[in-house]
Amino acid sequence: MYNLPNILTISRIMVIPLIFMSVFQFAPFNTYAWAMFAGALFIAASITDYLDGYLARAWNQTSAFGRLLDPIADKLLVATALVVILVKPDMYTWNYTVIAVFVILCREILVSGLREFLREVNVGLPVTKLAKWKTTFQMTALAMMLFKDLWIWWSYVGEGLLWVAAVLTFITGYQYYQKSLDYVKEEEERRRNPIKKMASAVKAVAEKMTSKAAVSKKSKSVKNSKIGANDKKA
Repeated sequence: MYNLPNILTISRIMVIPLIFMSVFQFAPFNTYAWAMFAGALFIAASITDYLDGYLARAWNQTSAFGRLLDPIADKLLVATALVVILVKPDMYTWNYTVIAVFVILCREILVSGLREFLREVNVGLPVTKLAKWKTTFQMTALAMMLFKDLWIWWSYVGEGLLWVAAVLTFITGYQYYQKSLDYVKEEEERRRNPIKKMASAVKAVAEKMTSKAAVSKKSKSVKNSKIGANDKKA
């Protein structure tokens, strides 16, 4: 459980309070140096998002604990940065940036719900290449916006990249939703098919019984007619 990949994942969670308090300038984290340190911590935490998975695969140290904690750490880190941007207007220069933040937050909640639902029915929802690009743009944008006080143009570029991430977020969120919807349709079709088969079987049995009854009735009628003919001859 406590191998290096998992320790990196845990460290990503542990730095979140420091980032939060530094950005909001809670004492004693209310200095310019601490604000820059918060940006540096976010970048380091973003790098561990790549390193923990890479090292776990390279060193064959994948674990159930890592699979459980990694997505939680990612979402906590991103959600913290996004909430900081929402409640601190001086973190962005264009008011419509909050729309991009809102889209990303809604997508994270949507995908989390879809994963939870599909996990219950043992269906995986693998990360797509486009989703990985989304994460790259998103982390880069948030890091640049955290360093706004260092150079104002980083904030402008960061907001632009955040909009790119929001567009990719919407696309990938829809793709994941479509995959989940396809599963639901297939499952409903499987549920309907047995009913159709049962109805067809009942109908076939009924037709067979009706056919047998008709043949039996016809046979009986023919037999009765022959008996009547014999009686007449007699």
